[in-house]
Amino acid sequence: MSEYTMLIGGQSRSTADHRDVENPATGEIVGRMPMGSRADLDDAVAAARAAFPGWAARPDAERQAACNAIAEALVRDQEELARLITQEQGKPLDGLGSRFEMGGCVGWTQATAALTLEPEVIQDNEAGRIELHRKPLGVVGSITPWNWPVLIAIWHVIPAIRTGNTVVIKPSPFTPLSTIRLIELMDAVLPPGVVNVITGPDSLGAAMSEHPGIDKIVFTGSIATGRKVMAGAAETLKRLTLELGGNDAGIVLPDADPKAIAQGLFWGAFINTGQTCGAMKRLYVHDSLHDRLCDELVALAQAIPMGNGLSEGTALGPLSNRMQFDRVRDLVEDARAAGGRILCGGAPGNGPGHFYPITIVSELRDGTRLVDEEQFGPVLPVIRYSDVDEVIARANDNPHGLGGSIWTSDPARGRDLAQRLECGTAWVNKHGAIQPNVPFGGVKSSGIGVEFGLEGLKEYTSVQTVWL
Repeated sequence: MSEYTMLIGGQSRSTADHRDVENPATGEIVGRMPMGSRADLDDAVAAARAAFPGWAARPDAERQAACNAIAEALVRDQEELARLITQEQGKPLDGLGSRFEMGGCVGWTQATAALTLEPEVIQDNEAGRIELHRKPLGVVGSITPWNWPVLIAIWHVIPAIRTGNTVVIKPSPFTPLSTIRLIELMDAVLPPGVVNVITGPDSLGAAMSEHPGIDKIVFTGSIATGRKVMAGAAETLKRLTLELGGNDAGIVLPDADPKAIAQGLFWGAFINTGQTCGAMKRLYVHDSLHDRLCDELVALAQAIPMGNGLSEGTALGPLSNRMQFDRVRDLVEDARAAGGRILCGGAPGNGPGHFYPITIVSELRDGTRLVDEEQFGPVLPVIRYSDVDEVIARANDNPHGLGGSIWTSDPARGRDLAQRLECGTAWVNKHGAIQPNVPFGGVKSSGIGVEFGLEGLKEYTSVQTVWL
């Protein structure tokens, strides 16, 4: 069994203690994660700070070339990383699984490499010339989750180094191994210390938030942890990008065709076994279509194979860890007690692994936990409504604001209603679609700042105005 090492200043760093990383489909040990300490964090930050001046001074074209070289390394070793993701996270190799994740890693790296932040001329007249320049911040601390471990690491690290920053990344203790390997690949084409990876307990993340040597924290995860990150960063007034939880609402209008939209709704809710911040978490369906659409969704759910991600033909894997399995089971039981009708699923088996079946629940109301909270699993509440204006208000009456969608045969009306949703991204006749050139972020409790595209790249810079 492999004992992994951290990477600090271009050198492998061993630790005295390790923690087992389990395959959530089988319980087998995939590898052993090094348990880093505060001293290791201090060393990683020092290495990143030492590397920063030289990296920031590199010509933009050199940093662009380095990012493209990383993309080439990802293409070369994507199968190795995909298998490691499946083993420690659980998602299938094929379909919308780990090979899909690695394809996203390559695409986002290439797209981000192609971006540039040229100086902007604000004024150029007889009174003088004023230019706006963007400068790297320094050391970026990245804290990543377990649901898309390598892709989200790419979302954090590539724009940071593209703009001249250096990075210390801490992955989730549930999925650290693929991130360690990712950083090793990056380090092979970057100067020592530009990227560093530490692993260990959650307390290291809190120490990063407070660390005076870190200039910005980018965090993807739960709202509760995001609040702690923000509080920890307050003393040093760090820059923050927080992409937090979502409780995305989908709204099906009475003119929609249930059969035509069922596939889009299904995968909008259940991609990655529902373990996606921007997945659909609650579905409001007009009374006139409710029963027919439920039938379509149940038929799809019963036809989708769930199993070990390494087995051929698997479309959905297990929940990534026992903590999440217990939460999903608790929410379903609460919904059952509240009068929810379980149309399919709702009863996990006794076999190995954290498998929870695809579960559709109807006859719930706003105010029940499964509707109001983010389940982050393969469970979808389908809620009846009769008045469109009222349902828009109900969808917005929630502290989350990541995404939302309108489903209709009238795209123009869908666009108008989508703009009334209080969320960072609104889709019409799809849900959860993202692209590397389109800014993505939440409002209300779902986050601060945006990722992707030029707007996301700017988050890793400070503004300097130059008067000539």
